[in-house]
Amino acid sequence: MSFIISSLRGLHIYFQRRVLSIFILGFSSGLPLMLVFGVLSFWLREAGVSRADIGYFSWVALAYAFKWLWSPLADHLKIPFLHAWLGRRRSWLLLSQVTVITAIAAMAFSDPQQNLALMAVFAVILAFASATQDINVDAFRIETAPDTLQAALAAAYLTGYRLAMILASAGTLWLAALYSTGTGYDLTAWQLTYATMALCMLPGLFTTLLSKEPNSQLKHGTTQEGRFKLLLWLKTAVLASFIDFIVRYKWHALLILSLISCYRLSDIVMGVMANTFYVDMGYSKEEIASISKVFGVIMTLLGAALGGILINQFGILRILFLGAILSAATNLLFAVLSTLGHDLIWLTVVISADNLSAGIATSAFIAYLSSLVNLAFTATQYAIFSSLMLLLPKFVGGFSGVMVQSLGYNQFFIVSALLGIPALTLILLLNKFTPRIKNTAN
Repeated sequence: MSFIISSLRGLHIYFQRRVLSIFILGFSSGLPLMLVFGVLSFWLREAGVSRADIGYFSWVALAYAFKWLWSPLADHLKIPFLHAWLGRRRSWLLLSQVTVITAIAAMAFSDPQQNLALMAVFAVILAFASATQDINVDAFRIETAPDTLQAALAAAYLTGYRLAMILASAGTLWLAALYSTGTGYDLTAWQLTYATMALCMLPGLFTTLLSKEPNSQLKHGTTQEGRFKLLLWLKTAVLASFIDFIVRYKWHALLILSLISCYRLSDIVMGVMANTFYVDMGYSKEEIASISKVFGVIMTLLGAALGGILINQFGILRILFLGAILSAATNLLFAVLSTLGHDLIWLTVVISADNLSAGIATSAFIAYLSSLVNLAFTATQYAIFSSLMLLLPKFVGGFSGVMVQSLGYNQFFIVSALLGIPALTLILLLNKFTPRIKNTAN
C-alpha cells in the first residue's frame, strides 16, 4: 500500500513545464520513425513490393545508426542566422524539424509502384533529418534538467515518442482506410495520409520556438585558424568524446558497448516484418489500427510510466533486465499468433503485451544511456550510444524478409526471440563488474 501511495505522489513530477516540453519533443521524434520503418512496409506490401525488397528497404533507417558521424556538428557548429535567434540546440531542432516536414510531404507525392527509387530517396532524406532531430532532442533533454529529473524526462520522452509511433502506425492505417475509396490498394489514400502526418509535426516545431535554450557545458577552441582550427574542432568534438568514455569506464566500456549494440536486436529484427506479417495474415488496416489505437496506447502509457517508477524504486539495470526478458517473450507470442491465422483476440493480446514490454524496456534503456554521457559531450556521446543501439539490429533486420521466405513466420519469430539472450547475459555481467560513474562534466 505504501508503494502505491508513494508512486501516486511521484506522478506530479510529470506535470512540470520542462517535462511536458520533452513529452512534445519526444512526440516529434517518434513520428518520423514509423513513416520510414514500420507503416511504410504496410504501404509497400499493399503496393505489391516483395518481402525481400521490403526487408532491404528497411536499411533506409540505418541513418539512425550512423548519426554519430554528424552529431559533433550539433555540439560545435553554429547555424547561420538561426543560432543568434534561437541558440545552439533550438536552431538545430528547428532546421531538422522543417526538413522532416518537407521530406514527409515529398513522400506524400510519391508512387512506389512507378518509382520505388524516388520513394527511397525521400525516405533517406527523412531518416537523416529525423536522426538529426533525435540528436538534438536527446541533448536538449539531458541539458535542460539535473540528474534528479532525468528519469522523469526519460519517461515523458518515451511516452511522447511511443504515442507518436502509435499515431504514425495505427493512426496512418486508420487514415489510409478512411481516405480509401475501395477495398484494394489506393495510392491517393496513402498520399493523403502522409500529408496529414506532415502536419502532425507542427506541435514539435512550435515547442522548439517557445522553449528556453538550455545551459551548456560545451568547450570550444577559438584561437586557431584555417586547417589548425579544423583539427582542433575534430579533436574537441570527435576524439575527445571517445577518449572521455574509454577513460571513465576503462575495460568495462567493452561490456557497455556490447550491451548497447544488441539490447534491441530481438525487437527490431522482428519489427521489420510485423506489418508485412499482418498483411499476409489477412488483417485489414482498420483491424490493426483499431487494436493498436486502443490497447496499444493504453499499454504503451502504462509501460512507460511503470518503467519510470520501477527505475526509481529498483534501479536501472534490474528494469533493463526485465525489459529484455519481456521483449523476447513477446516475439514468442507472435510465433503462436502465426499458427492461429486470423484471430483478433490473440492479435489484441500480442499487441498489448508487445507495447507494454517495449514501454518498460525502452524507458530503462533511455535512462541507462543518459547515465553514461558526460555533459561536456552530451549530443556526441548520446548519439554514439543510440546509433550503436540501432546499427546491428537494423543491419540484421534488412535480411528479415529473406529469413521469412526461407523459414516461414513461425520459425522467424522464434529465432528473433532467441536473439535476446546475449543482452540478458551482458546485463548480468554489467551488474557484477561495471563501476558507477557520474554523468557530469569533469
